[in-house]
Amino acid sequence: MKQLHKPASARRDEEIPMSQNPPYSPKALKHPRSLPRSLNYLLKEQRLLFILVGILIGSTFFIIQPSLSYLWSASSGPRIPRSHSFSGNGESVSLYDRTGVVGYDENYRSKYHNGVGRVPVGIRSKRKRIVVTGGAGFVGSHLVDKLIARGDDVIVIDNFFTGRKENVVHLSGNPRFELIRHDVVEPILLEVDQIYHLACPASPVHYKYNPVKTIKTNVMGTLNMLGLAKRIGARFLLTSTSEVYGDPLEHPQKETYWGHVNPIGVRSCYDEGKRTAETLTMDYHRGAGVEVRIARIFNTYGPRMCLDDGRVVSNFVSQAIRKHPMTVYGDGKQTRSFQYVSDLVCSIICCQPACWHCLIYSCTLLYISHANFPSFD
Repeated sequence: MKQLHKPASARRDEEIPMSQNPPYSPKALKHPRSLPRSLNYLLKEQRLLFILVGILIGSTFFIIQPSLSYLWSASSGPRIPRSHSFSGNGESVSLYDRTGVVGYDENYRSKYHNGVGRVPVGIRSKRKRIVVTGGAGFVGSHLVDKLIARGDDVIVIDNFFTGRKENVVHLSGNPRFELIRHDVVEPILLEVDQIYHLACPASPVHYKYNPVKTIKTNVMGTLNMLGLAKRIGARFLLTSTSEVYGDPLEHPQKETYWGHVNPIGVRSCYDEGKRTAETLTMDYHRGAGVEVRIARIFNTYGPRMCLDDGRVVSNFVSQAIRKHPMTVYGDGKQTRSFQYVSDLVCSIICCQPACWHCLIYSCTLLYISHANFPSFD
């Protein structure tokens, strides 16, 4: 018969008391930390030397960096145009430099090279993301140039009905510029800080060509842009026109004057369209709390204007170039207010009635906002 179990003596030999072996531990026990041990670690393998060398290099960089920055700015000069804006009493001046809007006191301007000095990081203006509808047009392209020059990111929306790609082609390689071919009559979703709504045919030749499209752009386009401003909390600026006064009975027009209009005339697609756009803008401000501006633009001229748009200055220029007799309408006694396009752009960006730029330039600005925001920027 087979033996199924080992003898008891054998089992006793295999049994080892647990108390004779130390408890199992996967890692060796760590020694308690102490200050001498930490110092010993730092002194080994020249670790302390490398720490001191790193501190020395960092300190040297921060000491000489301001001097290098000043020398670079003095030798190379500003890379973009500066826009100077002086207050009415001549005591202060605001400058656009490479880093944004910087305020200077007149008494301390001599401390800076050519009026521009280093700006502490904490007070530099935040780079804004801005959409400009109709940004490939005459006024819009100059506005885009100004915004990009001051350091903002700009998205241009244009369907090229009257705008031209040639007006913005020089910005095609700029990383802060983006061009979207889109009609504002259709909604669009964007994330921006500010909206400049310029999209609309502005000259009689263009807005009479397709009057239904003109009024749809003014009404539906403005509705879509105001809806976007409400949705994302962006500031909104509408470029209106002196045509909202119609055939005015007083000259010059005040903002309190409501106009003398014809709602069924051939120009009504533009006149009444802009009046409706202003109404929508005000209703969104009162009803939805959207921060808005309205700029009523008068006669503007300058580079990139279309020679055949039927306006006074462009007609004179085109007739002079073609050596044609200059046309004088009516009895020649009527008056007009003309402004250069760069002055208009400056007033649009500033957009506050208290600014002397806005009072001098022929652009009526309706200041519609909260007291906490004295300007569009």
